[in-house]
Amino acid sequence: MSFSHKADVLPFIYADDHADLSFQTGLRGAFQNYNWKTQLNSSSALPVSLTEIKSSMLTMKRLFSTSHSSVDSEEMKKFQLLAHKWWDEEGEYSALHSMNDIRVPFIRDTLLNMSSNYHLGNPLSGVKILDVGCGGGLLSEPLGRLGALVTGIDPLEDNIRTADQHKSFDPVLAKRIQYKSSSLEEIVEECMETFDVIVASEVVEHVADLEMFIKCCSQVLKPEGSLFITTINKTQLSYILGIVVAEKIIGVVPEGTHKWEKFVPPEELERLLESNGFSVKTVKGMLYNPLLGSWSWMESTDINYALHAVKSGAQEQPSPTDALSELENDEPSATAGTAV
Repeated sequence: MSFSHKADVLPFIYADDHADLSFQTGLRGAFQNYNWKTQLNSSSALPVSLTEIKSSMLTMKRLFSTSHSSVDSEEMKKFQLLAHKWWDEEGEYSALHSMNDIRVPFIRDTLLNMSSNYHLGNPLSGVKILDVGCGGGLLSEPLGRLGALVTGIDPLEDNIRTADQHKSFDPVLAKRIQYKSSSLEEIVEECMETFDVIVASEVVEHVADLEMFIKCCSQVLKPEGSLFITTINKTQLSYILGIVVAEKIIGVVPEGTHKWEKFVPPEELERLLESNGFSVKTVKGMLYNPLLGSWSWMESTDINYALHAVKSGAQEQPSPTDALSELENDEPSATAGTAV
């Protein structure tokens, strides 16, 4: 995000600290085990069971996840000191509080326009949402108040404690929202095609491997599910306003929060989404006015923008050998920066 301390998303700070050799050895072991079972069942005229196939694929996914990602504690230190300030509307996260004025209606209205079901008073009733990099719950709570069942994940335990404490003041939210100190990869292992909606607000400009991040989102999202992203474009204007002005001159966000090299042009984001089974439906420009402390929509996407994409319905399931080949050809990791 452009003018806010992006920790609202503080989600993915991954370090590539495992050896590829041990990873590949583990993968080959998993598939050798699968092939051995295949041959055994073939010789005895019995088909390989679906359970065995799923077990082998799950082993592969776990090896991939644990070998390729971990939370980078050095990155998290920058945000740990502010973990108790999430709900100070005049503090470091003030721009994130005011962003709710446009991002929450954007999510709500887009989902309602896609559905014929409407629950008076709880328009998102029953919708399962994953809030990636939830921070202190600034976005999770308003979505929960709309009736959604929200899972908020963040790798920083102090953020999760703050979020849990704040939601406890509202018994309704306590039932609708659950928080986890977790990485996205851990959610992939537990929640394949579980969520109707994923929200990644002010996250993607902090991940080290954007394509891997999008692939993980796709894995936990149901077919025809929605992905909402807000982020910053990579332009000269975004550098001047988002870094020079916002961080160095008026101090809307702490200096060092953003790196211009990691800003993401909408064209690049659309390309990655479409190559991973998503259809981009909407891209809208966003503008923050630091004098008024408010956000508004605008036609230009030169600074901040919001995007809505939908995962395709029919997903081909790769064979174990195809999956192994793809993983061995991939670059090592979904290493990511942190959302602030």
